[in-house]
Amino acid sequence: MRMLPLALALALLLATVTQPAPASTLAKVRTAHAVAMSGDPKYPAGFSHFAYVNPQAPKGGLFRQATIGAFDTFNPYVPKGYPAEDIGLIYDTLTVRSEDEPFTQYGLVADRITLPQDRSWVRFHIDPRARFHDGHPITAQDVAFTFRLLMKHGAPTYKQYYADVKDVQVLDHARVEFTFKAGENKELPLIIGQLPVLPEHFWEEKSFPDAGLTVPLGSGPYRIADFKAGQFVRYERVEDYWARNHPANVGRYNFDAVRYDCYRDETVALEAFKAGEFDFRLENTSKSWAKGYDCPALKQGRITKEEISHSLPQGMQAFAMNLRRSVFQDRKTRLALAYAFDFQWSNEHLFFGQYTRTASYFSNSELASSGPPSEAELNILEPYRKHLPPEVFTQAYSPPSTAGDTTIRENLRTAHELLAQAGWRMENGRLTDAQGRPLSFEILLQSPAFQRVCIPYTKNLQRLGIDASIRLVDTSQYITRMREFDFDMTVAVLPQSLSPGNEQRSYFHSSAADMPGSNNYMGIANPAVDALVDKVISAPDRESLIVRTRALDRALLWGHYLVPHWHTDVFRVAYWDKLKHPHNTPPYGLGLYTWWVQNESGP
Repeated sequence: MRMLPLALALALLLATVTQPAPASTLAKVRTAHAVAMSGDPKYPAGFSHFAYVNPQAPKGGLFRQATIGAFDTFNPYVPKGYPAEDIGLIYDTLTVRSEDEPFTQYGLVADRITLPQDRSWVRFHIDPRARFHDGHPITAQDVAFTFRLLMKHGAPTYKQYYADVKDVQVLDHARVEFTFKAGENKELPLIIGQLPVLPEHFWEEKSFPDAGLTVPLGSGPYRIADFKAGQFVRYERVEDYWARNHPANVGRYNFDAVRYDCYRDETVALEAFKAGEFDFRLENTSKSWAKGYDCPALKQGRITKEEISHSLPQGMQAFAMNLRRSVFQDRKTRLALAYAFDFQWSNEHLFFGQYTRTASYFSNSELASSGPPSEAELNILEPYRKHLPPEVFTQAYSPPSTAGDTTIRENLRTAHELLAQAGWRMENGRLTDAQGRPLSFEILLQSPAFQRVCIPYTKNLQRLGIDASIRLVDTSQYITRMREFDFDMTVAVLPQSLSPGNEQRSYFHSSAADMPGSNNYMGIANPAVDALVDKVISAPDRESLIVRTRALDRALLWGHYLVPHWHTDVFRVAYWDKLKHPHNTPPYGLGLYTWWVQNESGP
C-alpha cells in the first residue's frame, strides 16, 4: 500500500455469521470493527483509545507549520495544481489505521466491516452518527459516488490502486459493497477502507476536476477557516465533529487551529522557525540538523531538537533515470552512472555521518533482500529468467561503494569500462555514441539543498566525459514536469510500508510507465517486474509476501534503474516549548496529531 498509510491486527470478532456472499456462497463471512492484513487487530471491539495517545491531552491553541511553495487548489485528488498542505484534515475515511501495528484498519465512517474468508468482497456499514460538516448524514451512496468520481476524474494512481475492484453497489442507505476481480488481493479490503468520503450533494452541481480553490465540504476533525492563495491556509477544529469521541480519535486532533504559511525555500523557512514564526519543523537536511539550529532560543531551551526513532520502512530515495530517454536505455550505462556517485565521501563531508546507504527498495524492513537469493526466492524468480539480468539469480546486490580501500578513481575506471562495453567512446574529452551524439543529461531538482550533493556527482561524471548539468525549478514547475515525465534524471522518493501491495503497480508496472501522473518515474516496462508486482499483490500470507517482495526487490535492484541514496531510522524534529507530545511514540509513524499545546503564549 502507498503514499499514502500503515498498521497490524484484527481483534475479537463482533460476530461470525453466514450470509449470501456475492463472490462465493460458501465462504465464511465475518463482521468486525477492524480488519488486519495478517492476524488479529491489537485493539478489541470497544477499545477506549490507541496506546500511543494521551487521552487526557488538553484541547486548545494554534499549531503553526510551514510549507514550501504556493498552493493553488483544495482538491488533492486530481492531477492538477498544487494542493494546500494537510487538506486531508477536513475529510474522514471509511476506516483509519493505527500507527503501532504494521497494517490494521479500524472502522471510522464505517463502524463495521463485513468480508468473507477469501476477501473477494467487502461490505462497509456506515455509522449512523456520521455527518458532513453541514449536518447531512454520510450515506452508502456518498461512498459509491466518491469511488466512481475518483476513478473517472482522480489522479491516475487511483486507477492503479483500485484496479482489481470489479464493482461497487449500494445495498441500502447504510451499506455499500465492493466486489473484486478474480485472483487473490488480500490487501484490497483494507485499502478500500482508506477511501475518503466526499459529499455527493455538494459536488453534483460542481466541476470536480476544476474545483481549484472552491472551499470543499468535509466531514473530518477540521474545516478550512481562512486562507490566502499561495500565502497561508488556516484550519479550525470542528466543535460538533461527529467522531470527536470515537476511540480512534481520543487523544488526537487536540489543536483548536492549524495554520500553514508558505515559504519559497527551506533556508528561509528555517530562519523563520528560529525567529518563532512557526512551531514545528521536521528536518530532512543533515547539514541543517547539525549546524542550522544554533540560536538563542535553542540555548535557552525554548526550542527542542529531538530524534524520535521509528520502525518504518524507508523505501528508496535515489537519482532516478528516465528510461524514456534513449541515453538511459542500456543497463551497463546506468550502472556506470552509479559508480560515479561517492556516498562515503558525501556522508563524511556533507551529511556529518548521519546516514546509512540504501541497498533496497524496501530498506529498514524485513522485506528488503540481502545476501544471495534464497531457494524460495529463486522459485519465484525462475519463470522470468529470460527477462531478468543473470546476477539476480546468483549474487547479492550492493551499490557501488568507496568503502574500505576502494577509491572513486577505481570506481571511475570501472565506470569507464562499462561505458566502453555499452558502445560509448571518447572524442575530444567527451563521451559519444556511434553516431557522434554526446552522453549528456540534466538533473532536475526542486530543493536547492540538493545542489551540494549533485555538484560533486556531476564533477565525477564530467571526469568520465559525461555532460551532466543541474536544473533547479520552483515547486509548481517541478510537479508539472514530474507528472509529465519531462526530465532526464531527478531525485525520486519511493516510500514503502510494511505491507506493500497495490501501490506497486503505480511505481513499477508497465501499465503505469506511460501514464502521466503515475509514480513509475523511471518508466520501467519489464514483463518480469510486472509479474512480480502481481505476485506481491496476491500474496496469501505474510511469509509469502516477504519472499515475493524480496524477489521483486532483486529484480529492480539489478535493473540499475536508479542510483541509490541513503536513509535514517529516526524522525529529526525541532519544536518550540509550547508543544508537548506523548511519551509513548508509535513505531510506525510520527503521530503528530497526538501532540498538544501546553503553553498558550508560545514563542
